[in-house]
Amino acid sequence: MRLSVNVNKVATLRNARGGTIPDVVRAALTAIGAGCGGITVHPRPDERHIRRQDVLDLAAALPAGTEFNIEGFPSEEWLDLVCTVRPTQATLVPDAPDVLTSDAGWRFSQVDRRWLADVVEQLESVGCRVSLFLDPDPAEVGGAADVGADRVELYTEAFARAYPSADRESAYAPYEATARAALAVGLSINAGHDLNLDNLAWLVNKLPGLQEVSIGHALISDALFMGLETAVKAYLAQIEQGSR
Repeated sequence: MRLSVNVNKVATLRNARGGTIPDVVRAALTAIGAGCGGITVHPRPDERHIRRQDVLDLAAALPAGTEFNIEGFPSEEWLDLVCTVRPTQATLVPDAPDVLTSDAGWRFSQVDRRWLADVVEQLESVGCRVSLFLDPDPAEVGGAADVGADRVELYTEAFARAYPSADRESAYAPYEATARAALAVGLSINAGHDLNLDNLAWLVNKLPGLQEVSIGHALISDALFMGLETAVKAYLAQIEQGSR
C-alpha cells in the first residue's frame, strides 16, 4: 500500500512569512526520496496554503511513477486546474470554501448525483482515478458507486480521536463495515485524516482492502522534530509493521 504525503502544511508555513521558504517542491522531492509513493495537495479557493502555481510546479517536478493526488471541492476553477495537470488521482471532498479542514464525507441524499457523476466522468476522461471522501457509513457506499467513483477515502478523524480510549474497537467497527461494503461493489479503499505514528499501524493491520493513506498534519509536525526524511521513513515503518 502507498503512503501519500500531504504537503499543505509546508505551504502554510511558507505563506505565513511570504516568499519561497520552505520550498514545497523541495519538500515533496525529499519525501519521495525517503520512500513515499505519492504526494497529496488540497488547493483551496483562498490559496491559504497550496497555490495554483504550486500544483503546476509539482506536476512538472515529480518523478515518473510518483502518484500525484489533488484533493478538493469540484468547483469550475478546481476542475480546470486538475484537468490541466491530469494527476494520477483526484479526490473529491464536499468542503465549503471557508472550512478549516475537511470535516465530512459526501452525503448522497443531499447532493445532485447527476452533477457529481458528470464531474467523475470529466476527470476520468483526462486519465484521473477518482476517489470520493466518505464518512464511515456503509449506507453511503452505493452513492459513490452510482456516480462512477473508482475509490473511496474513509474520513478517519473519529477513529483517530477514539484510538487512545477504550472505545477504539467500537469506533473502528463502522470503518470495517464501510470498507467491506465498498469492496463488495468494486471500490478500492483509501484513508486519511488525523492518522499518526500512534494509530497508523493498527489501522493498516485491521482495515480490509486499504490501498493508500494520505497523511499531512501529523507527519509534517513530526518532521519539525525529527526531520522530514526521518519522519517519512518512520511512517513507512508503521505501514510495514501494520502490513505484516
